[in-house]
Amino acid sequence: MEGSKIENRKPFNWIMIALLIVFTVVSIFTGVNDLSIRNVFSLTDTQRLILLTTRLPRTISLILAGSTLAISGLLMQQLTQNKFVSPTTAGTLASARLGIVTAIIFFSHSSLTQKTVLAFIFSLIGTFTFILFVRSVKIKNAVMIPLVGLMFGNIVNSLSTYLAVQYEVVQNTSSWLQGNFSLISSTNYQLLFLSVPLLFLIYLLAYYFTIMGLGKDVSIELGVPYGLLELAGVTIVALATSAIILTVGSIPFVGIVVPNLISLKKGDHFGKILFPTAGFGALFLLVTDVLSRTLIFPYEIPISVVIGVVGSVLFLYLLLRGESK
Repeated sequence: MEGSKIENRKPFNWIMIALLIVFTVVSIFTGVNDLSIRNVFSLTDTQRLILLTTRLPRTISLILAGSTLAISGLLMQQLTQNKFVSPTTAGTLASARLGIVTAIIFFSHSSLTQKTVLAFIFSLIGTFTFILFVRSVKIKNAVMIPLVGLMFGNIVNSLSTYLAVQYEVVQNTSSWLQGNFSLISSTNYQLLFLSVPLLFLIYLLAYYFTIMGLGKDVSIELGVPYGLLELAGVTIVALATSAIILTVGSIPFVGIVVPNLISLKKGDHFGKILFPTAGFGALFLLVTDVLSRTLIFPYEIPISVVIGVVGSVLFLYLLLRGESK
C-alpha cells in the first residue's frame, strides 16, 4: 500500500518539474521586445542584451522569490501549528514595509544593506508580536488567527501610509507597497540570492522543524530546543521576507496558498513536502507573472494585483474548507 502511494507521488513531482521548466522558458521569452526561442542561437546584440540584463534576471527572481515565500509560509505554519499563518497573515510583510518607510524617512541616505537590516528588525519584531499576541489570547478557532493577523497587518500598513504622507515620501515608498518584477534587471536582483543559504538552512533543520509540529511539550520531551529553534525559524522568515520586499515589493498569499495546496496532495510531513512546496511556489509566481505580462499586452499589470485576485479566491476556498472540517 505504501509503495503505491510513493508511485502516485512520482507523477505529481515529474509533472510539476516539467511545468516549472516550461514556464521558465515561457517567462524568458515573454515580453514586448521581439525575442523568440526559435532564434536563441542567432540573437542580435540588442536581443542578447535584453536576454542577459532583464529576461534572465527576472525569471531567476521569480523562481527565488516564489520558492522562498512558499517555504517561509510552510515554516511559519509549522511553528505556529496553524495552516493559515504566513508572512501575509502574520504581519511580517507589513512590518518589513514599515521598516523600509522608517529607513527612507529618518535615514534617507542609508544603503541597501542598512535598509535590509532595518526591514529585518521590524519584520522580526512584528512577527513575534503577532505570535505572542495569539498565544496570550489563546484563540481556539484556527480560522480566526489569520483574520487577526490580517487586521494586525492592516494596522501596520496604515501606520506606514500615514508616515509616508506626513513626511511626503509616498512616491519613494510606493514601490515597496506593490509587488512588481518589471523593474528587475541584472543590477538590482542580487539580494534575492540571500534566500539560497536560508533555504538550505531550513533543509538542514527540517528534521527538528518536523518534530516541532507535534507541539511544544512533545518537542521538549524528545530533546528538541523548542525556543531556540522557534527563534531561528522566525529569524529566517523575517530575513527572507525583507530581502524579497526590498527587491520586488510585497507579494501576498503565496506563503499561505501554496503550502496548503501541496499538503492537500502530499500530506503534512514538513520534511517530505519541503521541495514540492518550493517548486510549486516558483511555478505559481512564474504562471502569475506570465499572466500579468499578457492579459493586457503590450502593457503589464503588477504581479501583486494578479496574485491578489487568484490568491484571495484560493484563500477563501481554504478557509471554507477548514471551517467545514
